[in-house]
Amino acid sequence: MALSASARKLVAEITQGNPKLGDLKARGKEIKKDHALALELWSTGEYYPRLLATLIFDNKLLAENVIDQLAADMLRHDAKERCQLADWLLANQLAKDKKLVSRMATWEKHPSPMLRRWFWYHQARLRWVGQTPPDNSAALLASLETNMASAEPEVQWAMNFCAGQIGIHEPQFRSRCIKLGEALGLYKDEHVAKNCTPSYLPEFIRIEVAKRA
Repeated sequence: MALSASARKLVAEITQGNPKLGDLKARGKEIKKDHALALELWSTGEYYPRLLATLIFDNKLLAENVIDQLAADMLRHDAKERCQLADWLLANQLAKDKKLVSRMATWEKHPSPMLRRWFWYHQARLRWVGQTPPDNSAALLASLETNMASAEPEVQWAMNFCAGQIGIHEPQFRSRCIKLGEALGLYKDEHVAKNCTPSYLPEFIRIEVAKRA
């Protein structure tokens, strides 16, 4: 896609040096919603323009084929970048439209790992945002116990995070979530910065439950 003059100027501004995520968020608030510009930014294939694009898409225009293409494009980035792009798109677009939320509920077994990540991360968000958890936790846990060990890394992290949120916010499933973490041992040897919560399920759940005691 040939960029407009305004898009070229914006890309030049946000790709100089090492932009801070907070600066991109501020720029997104200034622009608000501009789907055409978002598509231009996305077409560059560059990480920071694409991050800004996730903030200014019009979610009403994110048709299924567009989402599929965005997900496929994300896979061309390294693991850290693709997950950041996915999480910003989820938080700023997918989770803010009822039709997209309904569509996300069907992505548990989607061929795209990014759409499966969105499914699991959204299920986790439904629990940690302070609302009553959905009534599908038992079914989710059965799926986690069967599929989490073999999932792609970006999906596996979201599945693990979802199990953590179930264990934290739904005491009736807590021991089951802890046992799952112990059995798989995922992230057990992960080194985390001081004051950061580890991803290893038994520790993650123990620490977060203690905070709420």
